[in-house]
Amino acid sequence: MAIKKSAKLPQTAVLKQILKRCSSLGKKQGYQQENEYPEDVPKGHFAVYVGINRTRYIVPISLLSRPEFQSLLHQSEEEFGFCHEMGLTIPCDEHAFESLTSMLLR
Repeated sequence: MAIKKSAKLPQTAVLKQILKRCSSLGKKQGYQQENEYPEDVPKGHFAVYVGINRTRYIVPISLLSRPEFQSLLHQSEEEFGFCHEMGLTIPCDEHAFESLTSMLLR
């Protein structure tokens, strides 16, 4: 299952919005300039929070194009929306998320 295409926005625009929201989270966490990011998030990656404990994972942007990851993003949108303070939260068991991402990154 992929992210639903809005009547107004194509899928690539939706993915760009997700990335922009992920990047703008740094501003909410005290990073004043747009080009400042947390030091532990390398260029080409973004942070997600997974599971009940909201464990933080750093994942490559390349996962955004994978249908399996898009399914997780769709579930996240349905459960949390994109207007919450914690950052991009994935409603998935941590073990399942680790298994999925390790499979996708091979």
